[in-house]
Amino acid sequence: MRAALDAAALAATHDDVPVGCALVVGDEIIAVGENRREVDADPTAHAEVVALRRAALAQGHWRMDGVTAYVTLEPCAMCAGALLNARVERVVIGALDEKAGAVGSRYNLLSDPRLLHEASLTYDVLSDESAQLLRTFFESRR
Repeated sequence: MRAALDAAALAATHDDVPVGCALVVGDEIIAVGENRREVDADPTAHAEVVALRRAALAQGHWRMDGVTAYVTLEPCAMCAGALLNARVERVVIGALDEKAGAVGSRYNLLSDPRLLHEASLTYDVLSDESAQLLRTFFESRR
């Protein structure tokens, strides 16, 4: 989760919402992504999607079998769908997103047996640090 928090802090330096994602197999980080919507002018450039793209390129395939995703903020519906389609095995979440979270708060896409895959979920890992990054970012814009 520390690598995801570092990525979130990087996102804030280019005026993106500070969210980060680290993809891990065993003890090895295979990819890290930060929100890049503003800097890339890309509405799909959320941290999870950026990390999945980087991991797929590095591995030479899109399947994320055995991968754990560490995310600083509960994934939205788009990102939950991307994690689901990539077959990520486990998702570890920092702060919950009561407004748009799709992995427990609003929806539960990664635990829906009607969908093609389910991931194991762990919540509240370094949630205070994750939430503080977001609070500081948004307070500076008010």
